[in-house]
Amino acid sequence: MTDRPTETNGHHPIPPADLTVLPVRPPVGPQDDGPGADVVPITTARDRRPTGPTLDLPDGERYPLDINRDPTVSAPFTPYAGSTAPADGPVLEGEVLRVDQPGDADRDWRAELEEKNRTRRPIVPLWLRSRTEAIETLKWAGKYAAYVTGYQLARTPLYATRLGMRAPRGLARLIAGMVKWTFDLEGEPVRLSAVQKADPEAYLKLSRQRDSRVRLRVWVSGAALVTLLIAALIVASAPTAAQWSALAVAVAVLGVIGRPADRPLIDRAVLPTRVEKLTSDIVVRALTVLGVSGLNAKADINFVAPITREGPGWRADVDLPYGVTVTDVMDKRKELSGALRRPLGCIWPEGDSSVHEGRLILWVGDKDLSKTIVKSPLLKAGGHDVFKGIPFGNDPRGRLITVPLIENNVLIGSQPGQGKTASVRELAAGVVLDVTTEPWFHELKGSGDLDPYEKVCHRYVSGIEDEAIGYAATSLALLRTEVMRRAGVLKSLPPDLCPDRKVTRAIADRRSLGLHPLVCIIDECQNLFAHEEYGAKAGEDAEFVIKLGRALGVVLILATQRPDKKSLPTGVSANVSIRFCLRVAGQVENDMILGTSAYQNGIRATLFVPGPPSKGGDAGTGYLVGATPMPKVVKAAYLDTPQTQLIADRAHALRTAAGRLSGHAAGAQPEATGPAYDLLADVAAVLVAGEAKVWNEIVVDRLAELRPDVYGPWAEQEGPAKTAQLTNALKPYGIRTGQVWGTPPGGGKGANRIGIVRDDILNAITERNDKKRSGTGS
Repeated sequence: MTDRPTETNGHHPIPPADLTVLPVRPPVGPQDDGPGADVVPITTARDRRPTGPTLDLPDGERYPLDINRDPTVSAPFTPYAGSTAPADGPVLEGEVLRVDQPGDADRDWRAELEEKNRTRRPIVPLWLRSRTEAIETLKWAGKYAAYVTGYQLARTPLYATRLGMRAPRGLARLIAGMVKWTFDLEGEPVRLSAVQKADPEAYLKLSRQRDSRVRLRVWVSGAALVTLLIAALIVASAPTAAQWSALAVAVAVLGVIGRPADRPLIDRAVLPTRVEKLTSDIVVRALTVLGVSGLNAKADINFVAPITREGPGWRADVDLPYGVTVTDVMDKRKELSGALRRPLGCIWPEGDSSVHEGRLILWVGDKDLSKTIVKSPLLKAGGHDVFKGIPFGNDPRGRLITVPLIENNVLIGSQPGQGKTASVRELAAGVVLDVTTEPWFHELKGSGDLDPYEKVCHRYVSGIEDEAIGYAATSLALLRTEVMRRAGVLKSLPPDLCPDRKVTRAIADRRSLGLHPLVCIIDECQNLFAHEEYGAKAGEDAEFVIKLGRALGVVLILATQRPDKKSLPTGVSANVSIRFCLRVAGQVENDMILGTSAYQNGIRATLFVPGPPSKGGDAGTGYLVGATPMPKVVKAAYLDTPQTQLIADRAHALRTAAGRLSGHAAGAQPEATGPAYDLLADVAAVLVAGEAKVWNEIVVDRLAELRPDVYGPWAEQEGPAKTAQLTNALKPYGIRTGQVWGTPPGGGKGANRIGIVRDDILNAITERNDKKRSGTGS
């Protein structure tokens, strides 16, 4: 290095421009005055700079991070030259700090044990732990064994004929084989080869070996012939039955010996399946060709459990690589089907978010779900209890899925012809078979799909005319009144009889209370909610029933083939607890039925193939959300019209015997069509001019005087329950109650109590009327 003039800053020389100063780690302890730095060329300093990801240290230095190192393996820390690892105690300025603490992480053995207990595999197989599944499995095994046995017994004459025809060939093969073995003819080519090669030593050796074998085998063959001769003499003197038995055995043995290699004696009762066994190599190969970012040939794919049979298919539990979620794989279901060489209806990936979003449960079925016909368990049921749920269909693994109806409302949606009405029929079957349940069925398509149930319904209509639409709107208005009545009855029950303030089986069985389950089905509900005259009020009533009727035994089941804002009010779709979505066209329709962000979360009913199963479609198959802890793909049970009629006849007989036919089924005339009352108009009518704010209890008393049959039960309540009736009834209109100042009607001290503001009522009426005129009301 050449000498250059340097400048000073008072203490140390300033290096030239092409030099840089590398700090030297000061030693711990007292320091003497010194330069404190080495002067080196800048090119050398650049070579020492770390490349790649680094960690900024407090003193301005950077520590390189090895991104290729396994983060689960602790590696020794190598500081820069001149630095030392920090000891326990205060951190000195400029000291290099470790990013990862040395040693293994502290382990909580109790947490690890709890996790192992949660993920432990059952000692008893799952199909044996369920009585229903065990019975079904044993029944299937018994039917299979009986079928195979009957199939083979029916072909016994055919097998006997084959044996008889093959016996001569078997006899010839037996004689030829005995001669060949006795005289060692299989070694003849080797001996001839020795003669052709003129190798006398090898020929003599082979000849001596052949002579020794033949001498022994001649005695063995002679003994066998003598034994057969003695057996023949014994059989000749035996009874005729024994002779025929011996002849049959001989023919059978000779027939087996004489069978062709390419034609087996016994036909297969069941053709062998061509389904390939699912292995880890196949799963890894399929996942790595999907084109998902992070899933490639070098991806870390872990199998957390052995691949096992589960139902009619294979199950693989997989931990996807870091950063890859189950939704990424579900988006590639068609590609996954091609990679696994199985029909699309056999490939059902799902996640287990209780573990993490990267836990994939891949189930590959033996049979296409679209080709499966699910029979309803209700076909042979003598009765049913809706409090136990309604059997609805099977998941891809063949497990029965039950829909909990009480304390829930149901929304079913799909494109036309995808099995929506068939799904409604199955739920309706469970409803009518419970004699304590009051069915209100409305089929607003006019096709008569629910006509078999008419004979047991308290209210029933089928049609697309305005009269039918008005009848359905009246039903919702009556349901609203019924919900308010039930709230008062339930409130009056003693705590020991109704501790949870909701309808139970014991309460429903007490007919005097009138709290039995009431199920209202509206098929093709878009024709009601989109109606110019009845739609807006019907939407308000439906929302009110959905929100408040849940705990009161009132259940609303809606089905639509046009899920949009006009045909399905947002307040209705947002508050339904159970949803079943069959094939739909796009994301908007998908989320209208299954809930906001369902499509984004991988719950996509757009993946189903349109059309009936006979044409390769997925009609009847959809996503069920809310009935089980996790969303499930379900094939709904199918009931044709004759089967539906059989169930309806059985339900009619049960209800007749129990004396539970009422309303339409008992011949009662229908109520007048049209809404029964208008709450907002009634409240506005009872408000005195000049009253800006009024207590709820005063409004309720005035409403009871105006319409005793409708609001009378409200006024019978006392305390907070009385004011809560009006508060809950106004919620669907967006009207909030609060503390307002007022005085009792007869005079007295003023106070703040729960009340309403007059302007809020008038604004709600104006807004509703504007929506009706514009046709966008809901």
